[in-house]
Amino acid sequence: MSWFALYTRPKNEKKVTEQLTKLGIEVYCPLVTQVKQWSDRKKKVETPLITSYVFVNIEEAERNRVFDVHGVVRYLFWLGKPAIIRDEEIEALKNSLKGVMSSVEVGAIKPGDSINISTGPFQGKEGVVSQVGKNQIRLVLKELGVIITLTREQGE
Repeated sequence: MSWFALYTRPKNEKKVTEQLTKLGIEVYCPLVTQVKQWSDRKKKVETPLITSYVFVNIEEAERNRVFDVHGVVRYLFWLGKPAIIRDEEIEALKNSLKGVMSSVEVGAIKPGDSINISTGPFQGKEGVVSQVGKNQIRLVLKELGVIITLTREQGE
């Protein structure tokens, strides 16, 4: 048996996991607990670590059974074949989530906040938020003497 990555409809990861489990298929959906803020309350919510993906451990001949579940879109492909995820990678993912992240605080970004850039061409630089829009954040990188605009892509 091999692990495969399944792409699901948005916000269907938990439902797909439940239905696949009922079919007797071993499935793994890594979840993290987040604290969600509403105007009147805070609530801890389990959300998928990797949105729109779940992992299934299934025989090659049985792969089409997953499409009996509403919300499954397709397998993730690599070089024209369904991508196989090694057991070690799934175990590493499970182990990395054990007790490490019991909750994540989600807060709003506001002008004046200092942000460390962790990826991309400005990785390792620190910027100060000068402007926040619906889908954009403008950062001042004093060290380089530039202003950059970060735009959220659709679907994030």
